[in-house]
Amino acid sequence: GTWCYDSQDPKCGPTHWKEMAPACGGPAQSPINIDLHLVQRDPTLGPFILQGYNTAPPGPWTLENDGHTVLLHIDAGPQSHLEIRGAGLPLPAYRALQLHFHWGGPGRAGSEHSLDGQRRPMEMHVVHMNTRYQSMGEARGHPDGLAVLAVLLVEQDTDNANFSVLVSSLKNVSERGVSVNLASTFPLSSLLPGASGLSRYYRYSGSLTTPGCQPAVVWTVFEDAVPIGRSQVAQFQTMLQAGLPGSHPAPLTENFRPQQPLGGRRISASPGASIHAAASAPAPTLARVHAALLGLWLWQSP
Repeated sequence: GTWCYDSQDPKCGPTHWKEMAPACGGPAQSPINIDLHLVQRDPTLGPFILQGYNTAPPGPWTLENDGHTVLLHIDAGPQSHLEIRGAGLPLPAYRALQLHFHWGGPGRAGSEHSLDGQRRPMEMHVVHMNTRYQSMGEARGHPDGLAVLAVLLVEQDTDNANFSVLVSSLKNVSERGVSVNLASTFPLSSLLPGASGLSRYYRYSGSLTTPGCQPAVVWTVFEDAVPIGRSQVAQFQTMLQAGLPGSHPAPLTENFRPQQPLGGRRISASPGASIHAAASAPAPTLARVHAALLGLWLWQSP
């Protein structure tokens, strides 16, 4: 069976995914809303150690339209030295495989994750595999198999030059099943939050957000959004989706999974990330208590 998003055909949309991939109806699913009142500070979530992220690697990198998203394949095999470690991630390290995007329709939010209910126009996922596993298939069977860096993208009037190489190639993969080699590679760090932003993030255990939805992902959602030009977002919205045979393919929009219940999972915040402390008694309540006690004391005084 094939799967799709509701924007493509509700008959194979997210509510039906569990019929072809039972894990999609199971626990520990993604994406989620990150409620900053519920997150717990975790001092072990230190800085990321990024290897090979600050230089343009040899490549080649391949851009692909798979009918559900646009993927940039950045893995050059075991010789690839694009790795992340530290930041409370399981040992030994995680190797970058690909990055892809989720977006909405014109003027509509398209991110999968949200912070305090606020969704953004787009979200980028940089997918990494634990180097202790030999294949994506093997990694999907383990809770520490994959690590995904989730970056929320926010619109601005001017283009973000860091996305230029990627966005200018989108016109060459407008149809489903087409892939092209990028004209050049670039430092992956240029698509991530800046140096200080890399230390502000939220961490939870979840799943792939497409079938088979295996609960094999250590998620990192950065607090700081990265800007992208309004016209660059519009370019993503011109990609063509998988269509029925003989039908005229429609633009691919709203390629995000609805948010899933948190269940009993814990969301941790790095020492630098924002949290809203759930005070046991908010200040106005304490003030009212003090006023009432004062009133009682005055009433009892001679």
